[in-house]
Amino acid sequence: MGKVTGFLEYKRKNNGDIPVSERIKNFGEFHLKLDDKERIKQAARCMDCGVPFCQSAMRLKGMVTGCPLHNLIPEWNDALYHGQNEFALSRLLKTSSFPEFTARVCPALCEKACINGEHGDAVTVHDNELYVIEKAFEKGYIKPRLIQVKSEKKVAVIGSGPAGLAAADRLNYRGHSVTVYERDDRIGGLLMYGIPNMKLDKSVIERRKKLMEAEGVVFVTGVDVGRDISAKELQSEFDAIILACGAKQPRGLNGADTEKIKGIHYAVDFLKSTTASLLNREDSITECNVDDFMKGRDFISAKDKNVVIVGGGDTGNDCIGTVIRHGCKSVTALEMMPKPPIERNAGNPWPEWPKVLKTDYGHLEAIELFGHDPRLYETTVKEYVTDKKGNLKKIVISKVAFEGRNMKLVEGSEQEIPCDMLLIAAGFTGCESYTPESFSVDLTERNVVKTKADGYQTSKEGIFAAGDMRRGQSLVVWAIAEGRACATEVDKYLMGYTN
Repeated sequence: MGKVTGFLEYKRKNNGDIPVSERIKNFGEFHLKLDDKERIKQAARCMDCGVPFCQSAMRLKGMVTGCPLHNLIPEWNDALYHGQNEFALSRLLKTSSFPEFTARVCPALCEKACINGEHGDAVTVHDNELYVIEKAFEKGYIKPRLIQVKSEKKVAVIGSGPAGLAAADRLNYRGHSVTVYERDDRIGGLLMYGIPNMKLDKSVIERRKKLMEAEGVVFVTGVDVGRDISAKELQSEFDAIILACGAKQPRGLNGADTEKIKGIHYAVDFLKSTTASLLNREDSITECNVDDFMKGRDFISAKDKNVVIVGGGDTGNDCIGTVIRHGCKSVTALEMMPKPPIERNAGNPWPEWPKVLKTDYGHLEAIELFGHDPRLYETTVKEYVTDKKGNLKKIVISKVAFEGRNMKLVEGSEQEIPCDMLLIAAGFTGCESYTPESFSVDLTERNVVKTKADGYQTSKEGIFAAGDMRRGQSLVVWAIAEGRACATEVDKYLMGYTN
């Protein structure tokens, strides 16, 4: 490596954050980037470890550690240290389709496997990746790629989330004509409407869309395949079809009838309403302050409400950050599982995924604003209390205990707390069935599209599936990896071989 002793000489230094009191006044991204000199030092911390677990994506005790894209992390860190930004970009793009997405929203599986993290602090791989890709856009290194040879094969991609976009990008560059269908008014799937703007500015998605359009990809938005257009029509027009619609069937909560009880919403519906309202404004999202935004009426508002969020994952955290910006009166997050330890247990050594407490931006904002961590562990909702008009006013919560995989309520632990809005962020139960049913493809017992073992071909000739629609709810980085692998299989199906 460029500086063999870099990991000994330099301490880890993360990108900074705009102070909580300032950043909750708007919906803009709030991370502050290090200067070039400091970033080079962080790249120098990548050591010549011999076996780079960071790029290996190993499954240990049922959990993956290391990058699913197998990014060549030591190589582009070395190039970054030497100031070879364009070469660093070339090594990054060799395995990664959209570093500008993963560098913002990925939980950095790579860093969890970094050997520096065994006894100290891992390399800032996540921040280094963001630097490489954003420096490339800034310097004009990224330009539309000219497609030299066209195959005369046509591929339809249903869904424009990270899996669909990755597959479309690869197949288009291979020379196939690719059309991407999206039922929403904008592309991106959960990148657009499931992740708040402060975590992923929507201009980043629009920038990528324009680049892909310049390279020949066609995007058709506002078209719901299986309803607005039939599977038969698409099959008659295209040589291959990829289903990449995600796993958007939300997991419900016992007794939480969203039709009868006013004030209960699914988390993604809530987050989408805020993002859609921001995008429909005349000024840009990043210029939109909270006070101006809250004057609107076209979104689900948490202003002056006691909000309870059920679910402790990334989506639950994003809901916390969003309701705080709305001006909620209070926010509580319920998690059924026990509170994780602050440090690794002896039975959870490196390089396994660290099962430790994660305090994310939304939690930190709630702690500073309300003076305490919003999370209540080993707790669930037992009862919903409404007024005569059906408006949610309170909930009864209860501690839970597990006997094996079975959960039971702990008698005598009930507690009543105020709740005007309940957001369900309990995950998803698979894909929405109407699109796969329209193509007559088989589903698994987990309600995702069934494909051949270790492959992406469905039960129907010429129909493939990738991303959450195939593997179930997962990470953006896994969706991109699936889209790329699926594109390889589709290419071989169309051409008889693949390069």
